[in-house]
Amino acid sequence: MVESFERQIVDFLSRYPNELFKSRELARRLGIRNDKDYQVFKTQLRVLQDNGQIMRVKGKKFGHLSIPRYAEGKLQLTKQGFGFVKTEDEQKDIFIAPRFIGSASDGDTVRVSLFAESADRKKGLKKEGEIIEILSRSSAAIVGTLQRNRKLYVVANDNRNAKDVFVSKDDLNGAEEGDKVVVEIESWGSGHQNPEGKIIEVLGQAGEVASEIKSVAREFKLPLSFPAEVIRESEEILAQIPPAEIKRRLDYRDQLCITIDPADAKDFDDAVSLESREDGNYKLGVHIADVSYYVRENTSLDKEALDRGTSIYFPNGVIPMLPEKLSNVVCSLRPDEDRLTYSVLMVVTPKGIVKDYSIEETVIRSKRRFSYEDVQKIIEDGGGTTKEDYPDLILEMFKLSSVLTKKRMKEGSIDFESAEAKFQFDEHGKPTAIVKKVRLASHRLVEEFMLLANKVVARHIGLAKKEEHQKPFIYRIHDSPDPEKIRELSHFVEKFGYKLRIDGGVTTKALQKLLNDVKGTEVENVINEVAVRAMAKAIYSDRNIGHYGLAFDYYSHFTSPIRRYPDLMIHRLLKEYETNISVDRRETIRKRLPTIAKQSSEMERRAMDAERAAIKVMQVEYMKRHVGDEFHAVISGVVHFGIFIEVNDLLVEGMVHVKDLRDDYYTYDEKRYSLVGRRSGKQYRLGDSVYVKVVRVNPEERQIDFAITEVEPDNSN
Repeated sequence: MVESFERQIVDFLSRYPNELFKSRELARRLGIRNDKDYQVFKTQLRVLQDNGQIMRVKGKKFGHLSIPRYAEGKLQLTKQGFGFVKTEDEQKDIFIAPRFIGSASDGDTVRVSLFAESADRKKGLKKEGEIIEILSRSSAAIVGTLQRNRKLYVVANDNRNAKDVFVSKDDLNGAEEGDKVVVEIESWGSGHQNPEGKIIEVLGQAGEVASEIKSVAREFKLPLSFPAEVIRESEEILAQIPPAEIKRRLDYRDQLCITIDPADAKDFDDAVSLESREDGNYKLGVHIADVSYYVRENTSLDKEALDRGTSIYFPNGVIPMLPEKLSNVVCSLRPDEDRLTYSVLMVVTPKGIVKDYSIEETVIRSKRRFSYEDVQKIIEDGGGTTKEDYPDLILEMFKLSSVLTKKRMKEGSIDFESAEAKFQFDEHGKPTAIVKKVRLASHRLVEEFMLLANKVVARHIGLAKKEEHQKPFIYRIHDSPDPEKIRELSHFVEKFGYKLRIDGGVTTKALQKLLNDVKGTEVENVINEVAVRAMAKAIYSDRNIGHYGLAFDYYSHFTSPIRRYPDLMIHRLLKEYETNISVDRRETIRKRLPTIAKQSSEMERRAMDAERAAIKVMQVEYMKRHVGDEFHAVISGVVHFGIFIEVNDLLVEGMVHVKDLRDDYYTYDEKRYSLVGRRSGKQYRLGDSVYVKVVRVNPEERQIDFAITEVEPDNSN
């Protein structure tokens, strides 16, 4: 009891570092009622005071001894209702329990009062706190569906915004019940009060695909148009290249350069060339659109590109980083047109070793635009049908890329193959089919050349250590995974009958062996997805730690400046470092890069989340027309309230709720990742193959509910 009182007293006072309490009040707040316990409690107060663990002031009041500690950062709420505050100076995120969140919303910048650190068995000390002030709101607008239940209110798309927003009938802006809307918050409320707001935009009928895609764009605050000044600057850019600019560059227009892209691509930002040399080596050229020539630092174009960070690709369109004139015309490496490029020219041995290289400002003229399917056909047929197909070039490129792939894998690269869905649409923009994208040899060909160029560029800067001042740079870094997440992954794959060796820490080769083992199986998508989630997130940083997943000591993003801001910035840095820049300029760059890296990482994460949400909208729209239909699927997750289902052929995910398992009462066996029937003993286990029927589709919630119709009998582990 004594130890319990000590801990309770210290923990309680640490939560209220600015307040003082008399002993009776303190005892009452801790739930101590009877006199016997109170006497023990008073004794412990004196002991803690004498030991210097708490303080006592005049008036016989007690308080927290240490100086109050606060932190400021961005709040991230979870679907479970709790949150984390990410700060610049705290190594660990600060955990915020639901009762200490107040009226704060996801993305708000907040001030937190820190509690005493508590022990967490799995993760050591855990930082916790209470939000005491909202410094700035992430947004004054929320996207949701207008509903009525005595009062009019908006239910947010993002269920992390737990409170509905009340709207008066005078502030509907023409919206009707069931519409998808954008509501601007006028009062956030306090305590348990709901926010109040007015509708500023009506997106359309909730559940309709066009309305739902618009709501994704608004939900993630995606810019759907460019400011007038940005458009004006882009229109002033001349497509005609000045002769003087061509003259000062390495002229590659007579070299055989080609582009290889998706069939529906419009922005071609990379071209490749390959020459066989007399010494038996190759000269590989990776030629990247020189966007930095057109988008100059501190222009409106540049600031808008930094704000956007990246292009965002929805199933039915793209939100570009740069205006169309630049991305699809002036900078795009279209065939038979002169284009300014920045090239990495590498001498590569037949074993894939880079013997020499140079990074040059060039001008090229692409001789042919290939789709991935065009190149794949040449690879599979062993040649093209005409000389304009350049079959010898394609086959030689494939040969070199295969060597580079084998070399990279041997050195420890992990080759994640996350499955992607591609949609086919009718004339109304509604999906009529979902096709799983196939990763072709032609994709690998391009990927290997781009990986090599990115690696060469990063090492070019990172290894320049003989200079008096190191060159500030933006690296693409990937930290090693958290050991606890790897242990969880190991336990997870064991349930499917696979092994992941983690003795002494997991190696990239052990992870790759696991991915090879599951390749082609029904659970490949599930295990790949869980393995990706176990990894640290790759980010941009001015501090290099290497890239764990690729097993590269230096890596950067150089090859896509039309659609990624870090690539554009790297082009500028490389050009500046070719000149004798001043120490002051170098210091200015050094101070600016952390902000650019952080912004780019955050915008990349936003783009990924938005793209995932848009794909879910299309999947739900497709499944609306298949209610009652049956599909072959796999159990991809088991929790106490149901079973997660993945329809492999469609990459569609949904759930079978426990309430829909009506043949028995099922209990959750956490250790075996299964639901077990109490009477029958029937099990639904992670990885089981099942046949399911679509029973409910909710477009507004983006949810698909299944019911199990049959379990395959031959899938026991």
